[in-house]
Amino acid sequence: MRQDEIWDDEIAQSYDTPGAGMFAPEVLDPTVDCLAELADGGRALEFAIGTGRVAVPLARRGVPVTGIEMSRPMIDQLRTKADDATIPVVVGDMATAIAGAPGTFQLVYLVYNTISNLLTQSEQVACFRNAARHLAPGGRFVIELWVPEVRKLPPGQQAVVWTSEAGYIGLDTYDVLRQHVVSHHFRFGEGREARVFRSPHRYIWPTELDLMAQLAGFELESRHADWQGAEFTAESRSHVSVYRLPR
Repeated sequence: MRQDEIWDDEIAQSYDTPGAGMFAPEVLDPTVDCLAELADGGRALEFAIGTGRVAVPLARRGVPVTGIEMSRPMIDQLRTKADDATIPVVVGDMATAIAGAPGTFQLVYLVYNTISNLLTQSEQVACFRNAARHLAPGGRFVIELWVPEVRKLPPGQQAVVWTSEAGYIGLDTYDVLRQHVVSHHFRFGEGREARVFRSPHRYIWPTELDLMAQLAGFELESRHADWQGAEFTAESRSHVSVYRLPR
């Protein structure tokens, strides 16, 4: 399925979970704090802005935020929180869409694994180049991304259950030849039927991400295991990587 087919009206209307999951204060507040500091008083551009989970509180912190988003239903949900004058949004693909003149922004950010929604290496490289196009000299591109967990794959198997709790099971199926993974989210109640949501991704190793950054003219400024600055180690399950253009 295409990304604009995945992020439809049904998903957009159920995407927000105020106070829980990715919207929990302990998850969201450090993200916004870090991005506000990295913006350094300049303008910020969010690739795949979605329903404004990060952009809305960041704008409330006084950071001028613009977004790029290909799903109109997700933008419609954002518009229930902030109008176009507060957070302008360009409809388009984050690898190619243009939001203003070159060098307009001090910060471009791409959170919660979303760069992996681009399903080819060439699209992911184009995303870096698009970020560079929007940034002023010395500007930063911030990516939050999970570390591929292929070490958990048993020999001869292609699926890993990454969470199992009351009413919910999450599992990933891997195609290691193409670096593709499909995340399956099963939600169920007391009845016999379950609801399933699937999203395809192309996973990226941190070193591969660094090479993509170099191709676009960036240098790695920092990498941590979370938004609060925890050390990134071989056991870290995700990372927040900050890339910077030369001044």
